[in-house]
Order: sequence, then C-alpha cells, then structure tokens
Amino acid sequence: MSDTSEAQDIAIANDVEMTQPKKETTSNFKSFTSGGVGGVAAVLVGHPFDLTKTRMQTAPAGTYTGAVDVVKQTLARDGLRGMYRGMGPPLVGVTPIFALSFWSYDLGKKLVYWATPDRQSNALSTTELAFAGFFSAVPTTLVAAPAERIKVVLQVQGQGRPDGTNYKGPMDAVRGLYKEGGLRSIFRGSGATLARDGPGSAAYFVAYELAKKALTPKDQPSSQLNLGAIVMAGGTAGIAMWSIAIPPDVIKSRIQSAPQGTYNGFMDCVRKTIAKDGVKALWKGFGPAMARAFPANAATFVGVEASRNLMDKYL
Repeated sequence: MSDTSEAQDIAIANDVEMTQPKKETTSNFKSFTSGGVGGVAAVLVGHPFDLTKTRMQTAPAGTYTGAVDVVKQTLARDGLRGMYRGMGPPLVGVTPIFALSFWSYDLGKKLVYWATPDRQSNALSTTELAFAGFFSAVPTTLVAAPAERIKVVLQVQGQGRPDGTNYKGPMDAVRGLYKEGGLRSIFRGSGATLARDGPGSAAYFVAYELAKKALTPKDQPSSQLNLGAIVMAGGTAGIAMWSIAIPPDVIKSRIQSAPQGTYNGFMDCVRKTIAKDGVKALWKGFGPAMARAFPANAATFVGVEASRNLMDKYL
C-alpha cells in the first residue's frame, strides 16, 4: 500500500470518527426539541380536559355529578379562565418533560440496538418498543413529578383544600410546599408518577409505532409527512396509554393534592381510597382523560413529527 493510500485511509477514518459524535449530537438535539414542541401542543389542546379529570379524582364524594358538572361549576365560579387554572407549571415544564420523554425513548431504542449487535433486522419488536417506552418514563419522572405536584395543588384550589391552603400561583405553591416539607414535599407522588408513566409510556409508544406503520402507505417516502396517519396514530397512542394509566393517576392525584400525612405511600392511598369510595374510585376521571387522549396526543405527535421533519431538512 502506498503512503498516499495510507494517508487517505487515515483521513477517512478520522472523518468517520468526527462525524459520528456530530450525528449523535444532532440526533439528540432533534429528539429533545421535537419532544418539547409536541408537549406544548399537547398542553394547549388538553389542559381543560386534564383539569376536569383531576377535580373529579380529588373532590369529596357528591361534589360533582360528572365531568359536565365539573365544567359547569368551574365556568360558573371562575369563567373560562378557570378551565386553564394550573396550566402554568405544565406549560413551563412541558419542554423538558416531553423533550426528555422523546429523547429517552430514542435512547431506549439505541440501548436495544446496543444489546443486540447480531440482530437480523433494524425493525424493533413490540417487546423492544415497549422496553424503550417504559425506559423513557424513568428520567422523565424527575421533571414530571414536581411539575405534576404543583399543577395538581393549583387545579384543586377552586374546590378548596382540606387544610385551607390557598396559593396565588406556581411560585407561591413551590414556596409553600417547600415550607411544608422541603424538597420531599415538592417531589411527593414521584413513585405514583412512575407507576403511571412507565406502563403508560410503553403502551403509548408501541401503539403509535404500530398504528403509524399500519396507516402509512408502503410506497410513501419516509421523509414525507402523512398528517392523517400521524393524527390517527397519535390519538390511538393517547387512548392506549390512558386506558391503563387511570388507576395509578387517581392515586397520584390524591397523594399530591392531600395535606401532608394523609397517606403513607402508594399502597396506603390505594387501600384508603378503596375503603372509603370503593374500587370504582380508581377509575374516576376516566371520561375526561379519554376525551382528552385523542386530540391532545394527536396534537403532540403532529408537533413532534412536523418539527422533526423541518429539522431533518435544515440540520
């Protein structure tokens, strides 16, 4: 081999080594950013449904006759603005929450490829997609749990907290919760959040990937957006997630909205909830959650796919 050939081979190898980290960084940036865009879309579309769900889950028995009654009472008491009470924390926190979720999902898929170097196909199985989906919830919980805690205490304020606490806004809630019990109080409900989002995210991403694949014509270029398929697949993903996530979500909402000392952990809340209100209480808020699931998650994936497609063109 000539010196020239050797020099060329070394140059190519160096280019590959330099290009690989750059590609990885760009890929991570795209996953993170597109997830944030999708999250903002989800909050704007879905918050009134989420508020209705949370109030149904946490209100004393007999406060509301159903989801429509929650809406009527909220509008009568606080007007349309009342339906967006507590939207600040999820809107502010939605970029890191959804960004982390989609970035972690991509990381979970990369871990699968890393663990199976001799695989025959790049296509992931349903089990592998479920692993990546569940994995996405682990780092996301670190951001989602405190944001959910603040959102929940603000959402239930209109119906009154048992201890009479009333916060003026998100920062006042953070100060009050920290004063109440330090960081532990702000992160209350983290275990319940993971119990909801782990299995829920597994179902979420599996449903999306399978539905999108089934709905996208085989001869369509991968770079071409099929909004119809994305809307249907995103909505289906939301329904799949919330069809199994409501019971742990009820427990999460109750733990996060109750005064300190009310519950001694996840299972204690489950036992007390069933003892007081019966097993059916674990499905409170199912209607609003399912009503929200399709439009909010369709909006999420449209935001994700559209922003990702745009970045693929220019980055």
